Amino acid sequence: MTTSETTATASAWLAALGDALAAQDIPAATALFGETCYWRDLVSFTWNIRTVEGRDGIAAMLAATLPHARPSGFAIKGEAERDGDIIAAWFTFETAAARGIGHLRLRDGKGYTLLTTMTELKGHEEKRGLTRETGIVHGATRDRTTWLEEKTRREAALGDTEQPFVVIIGGGQGGIALGARLKRLGVPAIIVEKNARPGDSWRNRYRTLVLHDPVWYDHLPYIPFPDHWPVFTPKDKMGDWLEMYAKVMELDYWGSTEALKAAFDPATKEWAVTVRRDGGELVLRPKHLVFATGSYGPPREVTIPGQEVFRGEQYHSSRHQSARPHAGKRAIVVGGNSSAHDICADLWEAGAASVTMIQRTPTTVVRSETLMDVAFASLYSEEAVARGIDVDKADLIFASTPFRLLPDAQRPLYEEIARRDSDLLSRLDAAGFRTDLGEDESGLLLKALRTGSGYYIDVGCSELIASGEVKVRSGVEIARLTEDAAILTDGSALPADLIVYATGYLPMNEWVASIVSREVADLIGPNWGYGSGTRGDPGPWEGELRNMWKPLRQEALWFHGGNLHLSRHYSLYVALQLKARLEGIPTPVY
Repeated sequence: MTTSETTATASAWLAALGDALAAQDIPAATALFGETCYWRDLVSFTWNIRTVEGRDGIAAMLAATLPHARPSGFAIKGEAERDGDIIAAWFTFETAAARGIGHLRLRDGKGYTLLTTMTELKGHEEKRGLTRETGIVHGATRDRTTWLEEKTRREAALGDTEQPFVVIIGGGQGGIALGARLKRLGVPAIIVEKNARPGDSWRNRYRTLVLHDPVWYDHLPYIPFPDHWPVFTPKDKMGDWLEMYAKVMELDYWGSTEALKAAFDPATKEWAVTVRRDGGELVLRPKHLVFATGSYGPPREVTIPGQEVFRGEQYHSSRHQSARPHAGKRAIVVGGNSSAHDICADLWEAGAASVTMIQRTPTTVVRSETLMDVAFASLYSEEAVARGIDVDKADLIFASTPFRLLPDAQRPLYEEIARRDSDLLSRLDAAGFRTDLGEDESGLLLKALRTGSGYYIDVGCSELIASGEVKVRSGVEIARLTEDAAILTDGSALPADLIVYATGYLPMNEWVASIVSREVADLIGPNWGYGSGTRGDPGPWEGELRNMWKPLRQEALWFHGGNLHLSRHYSLYVALQLKARLEGIPTPVY
């Protein structure tokens, strides 16, 4: 089949779908799909982030959404591509409220996967390009107000005589990316951050921290990193970039400000958010509250018998700053994932007398070079950019694969990764370090999505373990502490002067518990992993990540966050949902 024939096939299928949807003929629409099929929608039809499976799932979604969505204008964008029995094509479409872009996969002529995403609200488009504001009125004007004067006036009024529509708790990359999207959409928002400056959440981490993801994966909305930016960004450089970004994007960023408590009034449909700022307390009254506190909640502290008698130093990995003060000490790091590896390497570099990792469960280890070549190169790399795949297109390609299909898609990659890294993995095994590829051999990505832990992208510590420079005790835990040692569950003793607990973090709803209430936190439930979370969701599986970037069971409360990729991509959909509510556009959530 030629390219033109492939495109014609996709166009004909899409036209038939458009006709069926316009006629609200659900049986005709579902007949276009194969027996195994998936429709993933990012806000455009469902005002939610949902994946429905099978013809019955699609029929139920369409029955609920077609009356208000009223989709139209389906048109192929560019040329379709064929890979074996799969035809893939991009398309554009509209709904009553918005415009969107979608991605289609046909298998044997039937719909296999369909992605529909909202890109902009009609009548509320971002001002850009030819529609950008002039910024100045030419001519002589008495008592002219300058840009700086107006900016100063607005900043003084916001939170006082003018209330924000949104308060974002957390000023890391998630809060900053969402704040930028809201700013471009004209949604008044205040970002509340305990640290003094944008980027401090990176600056305050341990001194050797460098991003393990490559630069092509980490861009922020609107302003990409320049083309000389290093592949892997040091944490202080990232901090400076975020500070620059917040200033250039003119975000209303309240540093040195702590959210103390928040309560929602169902009668007035607004929050009362008490914050401490400039030595005093004030109450903000937004309509919506967003927790953008990173990927997780507070540190997962551990309690071990004997901690009170241990004479050395002990702390959670979130408080690790530098290994330099621990030169010559006998160090134990509890945990076998990313932070544990980085801290072990930091301790070895600083000259600790000994470094021992306590690995409780197996870890998926991938060499950075291998991951870049096998997993990132097709979407997030210089080569991908040369093929015309910019970061926004890469995000949509990734989003077009339903989570249900990801394990099958990832297994071949990790078979190749395991083959390339076999020498390192066998040496780690010989050193007593246990590795795996996850519960179903699907690798690092699925571990990250399902649990947020259990993996390490090797940037140097694995060689230290394989060579014996960093010792490892696997399959054991610390049973108790004495004055100068850790007694393990196998009965052995490890002399220690320092213990770092790299034991991870609690879910984000624990921040809700501390600021809103335990009842609301329990109503929402934890984030990440697959599961329900949306108000009215019918069951435990909805094919999406739990509780992220969509309406929660608590009205007017949202979770936003994740790594730089997730924060960038999904900030658009959170912002569009909030903008629609600001403008009074009906948003019936499916």
